[in-house]
Amino acid sequence: MDLQIPEKLYYKIGEVAKFTGIKTHVLRYWETEFSAIKPNKSRSNQRLYRKQDVETILYLKDLLYNQGFTIAGARKKLREKPGKSSAAAKSKTHGETDSTGDDQLALPLAGSIDTKLLKEIREDVVRLRKSLQGTP
Repeated sequence: MDLQIPEKLYYKIGEVAKFTGIKTHVLRYWETEFSAIKPNKSRSNQRLYRKQDVETILYLKDLLYNQGFTIAGARKKLREKPGKSSAAAKSKTHGETDSTGDDQLALPLAGSIDTKLLKEIREDVVRLRKSLQGTP
């Protein structure tokens, strides 16, 4: 990407939108779809993106808009991107296997909480509990 990103510690969502050409509502949506984009939040709850987040956003923009990837395809490609091993570990979803080939869930790293995954696990536990209550 030939875009010059200004040298700052943090960028607000409006700044990121301006120099990436991605609208703010799209950036917020991408946060829900790609766990590699996790901006910090200020005390006033404003999103604060790091340079790494902006580079990931530009990479996703290229995948989705220029190369024609779907969201799922871009998510998979992002996991394969070299140097993004921590992002790949964070973006594992429910039901996928880890790189060792075991049929176990890949749990997110300690610093991130995947609320969708937790919700699915909770629903599974509730369903199992109900089915066990009916057995002798």
